[in-house]
Amino acid sequence: MEETGTRSGGRQRATLRTVAQATGLAITTVSRALAKDPRIAAQTRELVAEAARAQGYVPDRAAQRLRTGRTKVVQLLLSLDHEFLGFTHDLLGGLTDALQGTGYSVTLFPDVMHADRMTAVRTIVENRLGDGIVFNRTEPFDPRVRYLTEQGFPFVSHGRTEFTTPHPWVDYDNEAFARAAVARLAYKGRSRILMILPQDRFTFAQHLRYGLVAACRERGLTWETPEAVSLSTPATEVAAFLRQRLAAPDAPDGVVCVGEVAAIACLSAMADLHLHPGRQLDVVAKRASAIFDLLRPTVDTVFEDLWEAGRAMGRTLLRSMQGEAADALHVLQAPKIEFKTHP
Repeated sequence: MEETGTRSGGRQRATLRTVAQATGLAITTVSRALAKDPRIAAQTRELVAEAARAQGYVPDRAAQRLRTGRTKVVQLLLSLDHEFLGFTHDLLGGLTDALQGTGYSVTLFPDVMHADRMTAVRTIVENRLGDGIVFNRTEPFDPRVRYLTEQGFPFVSHGRTEFTTPHPWVDYDNEAFARAAVARLAYKGRSRILMILPQDRFTFAQHLRYGLVAACRERGLTWETPEAVSLSTPATEVAAFLRQRLAAPDAPDGVVCVGEVAAIACLSAMADLHLHPGRQLDVVAKRASAIFDLLRPTVDTVFEDLWEAGRAMGRTLLRSMQGEAADALHVLQAPKIEFKTHP
């Protein structure tokens, strides 16, 4: 299908035909060159690209969709409440970075935790609102993964599941993070460890719990994972809980914070109780931004690279859309330990 039309003001809009006329090439050749078809010579692709830039050519997405059946849109289905302050910015930035030059754009589709999480996925698939989906906050037997796999619809999840059938995913090694945090606290002489976990419904809660429990048992330490609060609890409520818990006679002497919001709540509670890291207790926090460079007192941190996670998901999704086998589309990010001295 040929693109036609005019710009506002009566000027003729640049089309495949006008680019073809400027280059002396066939419309089909111009179309393939603009799509970066490797079967078109690199010199020809550059000639067409230069002519398109000169004319201000913009692809007609509606025409492309009718012609190819593709929307050239990736839907990022994302929970906007998160334990990191810049989560959406970094994940979206990395994803956009990976898709640069492919012709794909990214649309953000909110994932509402308290609603039916399948509604958004079905809406995207049934109305063909995108060519692929990226989503986070996976559950062990996530219905979205099952549905998209059955539909043969390209996707990648930020987080794993427990399905035996493989699917594309990018994940952070939260078990390794928990083990490293406990080892650090033990190195500092701490023996009673507290960690506020995500809600049990999420897969990474299991990974964190397993790493915490295994590392504490190996060292003969005690641990607790309070049920009264989770990573989803408002920060003011987390701070209030920690003020009460840290003032108790059997208070923990080591705290593992799974995100920046929890760590700030913990430092707030400690300040209210006049407790200081390195004296009455120690804290290890997972971070994804530079916020801890500005916080005092300082605490030990472990880095999760969310920008790289976004890039990895973009690359993985492109490979999935090209038909690559799902069992080859797994990326596990290792924690970046930032302790000044290591246990």
